[in-house]
Amino acid sequence: MNPTKPLNLDGASRIHFIVGDPIAQVKSPAGVSQAFQDAGLNALCIPAHVAPADLATWTAGVSLSKNVDGIIVTVPHKFAYFDLCATTSERGAFLKSINTLRRNADGTWHGDMFDGMGYVKALALKGCSLQGKRALLVGAGGAGSAIAYSLATGGVRELAIHDEDTVRRDALVQRLVALGQCTVVAGNSDPTGFDIAINATPIGMKADDPHPIDSSKFTPAMFVGCVITAPAVPPMIEAARALGCNTLTGADMFAQVKDLMVEFLMGT
Repeated sequence: MNPTKPLNLDGASRIHFIVGDPIAQVKSPAGVSQAFQDAGLNALCIPAHVAPADLATWTAGVSLSKNVDGIIVTVPHKFAYFDLCATTSERGAFLKSINTLRRNADGTWHGDMFDGMGYVKALALKGCSLQGKRALLVGAGGAGSAIAYSLATGGVRELAIHDEDTVRRDALVQRLVALGQCTVVAGNSDPTGFDIAINATPIGMKADDPHPIDSSKFTPAMFVGCVITAPAVPPMIEAARALGCNTLTGADMFAQVKDLMVEFLMGT
């Protein structure tokens, strides 16, 4: 943000929330707010820390405010918001997971999911082509499911998915298999033989977390990615870079996701 260009805030400001539990780690409110105002909109993005048990009540309350135009969703609420939307995109309906909501004409919420689109766009900008590649994805949650969908429909030859929640993992595998776009199987944390290895879990946010993918098996030819934004360079990404791997961080991903979300919220 340009410190000489303060954000506008007055009674006419349109409000968008970013909601999660926890929320202190998110970097997006300032960037999203600046993107709105750079586009000439008097609009701001505000963080909201809401526990899962309170999400529906909080959303119902926020929805009564006539100057609230959008909601951005982070961990762990992406699946829950599918049921809180009156309408969704086809992508959101397939994933049953939502990361951005905007108002319908009648005041209800329309949701979409941009994590996967943003991740694949970020991969391309880093020079990582999906065509014919074997990819390992760890994490079948909201972001992981979206990334899996975009990988499976984006040209990979094979996608292996690992998640400690095997019921969630297997359900995602079965639904992706039904698309008929590529081979989709259950995997594990061993990246041997894969061209691309991506962590889509929160593992790595704490200093004493294990590496979510076995970094001892990385080779320099692998492309290694992670969705974590704090720390900026997670330990697994540090290990991959030390071996000479090309990498993608959560900040790289979110720069692309943010642009997609802002375009959606602005109706463009």
